[in-house]
Amino acid sequence: MEIKKEFSLFETEITVRPDDIDMNNHVHNSKYLDYVQTARYIQMRDNYKFPMEEYLQRGYNWYASTAHIEFKRALKFGDIAVVKTQIKEWSGAQVIINFWITNKQTNKIASEGYIVYTLISFSSGRPVRIPDDVLERHNI
Repeated sequence: MEIKKEFSLFETEITVRPDDIDMNNHVHNSKYLDYVQTARYIQMRDNYKFPMEEYLQRGYNWYASTAHIEFKRALKFGDIAVVKTQIKEWSGAQVIINFWITNKQTNKIASEGYIVYTLISFSSGRPVRIPDDVLERHNI
């Protein structure tokens, strides 16, 4: 991997909604990745000052190529999920993002894991090396 350092940890709060709940009366497993995706979108805009719209204007988009999640505790309707994310490392066209989702009321981890995102060029449909200015703007 090319860049190895400790990157900033950012957090976003998401309130569990009724449509997030499954037949077991807790958040459905698929929603946890939605929470991470929502948090990343907000964090890219607010913390990195590099919103997704800017990637799209430049002809790029991030695609999830690997996702790993461990479920620790259930979240329920009305809970506030605190989604913490942190860049683990960059390499070529990929970035690994670690995440932790905690219950704000208990401060206990509900789930944790990582997602590997690949930067794709719209024009070629292929992975593209992450540009230096993108790395610099995320190097906080």
